[in-house]
Amino acid sequence: MSADSNPSGTAPDATTAPKDADHISGHRARMRAKVMDKGAAALSELELLEMILYAASARRDTKPLAKDLIRHFGSLSGVLRAPNDKLLGLAGVGKAAVTAIRIAEAAGLHLSHSTISNRQVLTSWAAVQHYCVTRLAHEPIEHFMMLCLDNRNRLIAEETLSQGTVDQTPVYVREVINVALRHHAKAVILVHNHPSGETEPSRADIDMTAELKKALGLVTVTLHDHLIVAGYDVVSFKSLGLL
Repeated sequence: MSADSNPSGTAPDATTAPKDADHISGHRARMRAKVMDKGAAALSELELLEMILYAASARRDTKPLAKDLIRHFGSLSGVLRAPNDKLLGLAGVGKAAVTAIRIAEAAGLHLSHSTISNRQVLTSWAAVQHYCVTRLAHEPIEHFMMLCLDNRNRLIAEETLSQGTVDQTPVYVREVINVALRHHAKAVILVHNHPSGETEPSRADIDMTAELKKALGLVTVTLHDHLIVAGYDVVSFKSLGLL
């Protein structure tokens, strides 16, 4: 070490790094033991994010970074759904951390989707709503999705048809029909999000839904519902008497 990098001229404390390493190792061992003994559900959001970030840093104490991320994005789910550029823009976040976060996000979406895939969705309505929230609640712009069902109302396909701005997304009748026919759907559920958190359908939402219901009916495809995801709330057009 040069004199410039150690202005005091004193020797570095050789015990600091081992002590820090012992602390981190001991903390991680306690976290793993907690998961094995009580299950991962016993962990707080902060602890879960700490463990996700372990994969990105074998030696670093990930708790400070986990705290910074949750403080910045508001919650664990906010971190998992944050865009790559927003994550990389924060101090201490590198590509390895973003990769670990993306893997955790994908695993969560896969698990949520597995609860409704190839299942009779009309008898698993809570699971459908939960999946839609998981999929869209943290998207910063509007997305329009369609869930395609077979003749037993089992989910057979999902497609995102368009993405728009913070308050609107273009929807084309022809594309909705083409997707339904391509997947041989007998029924569909439309889903879009309101990033603003507004739970009331707009006049445009209502008119568009009526137009799509009519067009789908012409090709003998039933429109079961149109769901709006507004934060953690899900609004059903059918429940509102709009279908």
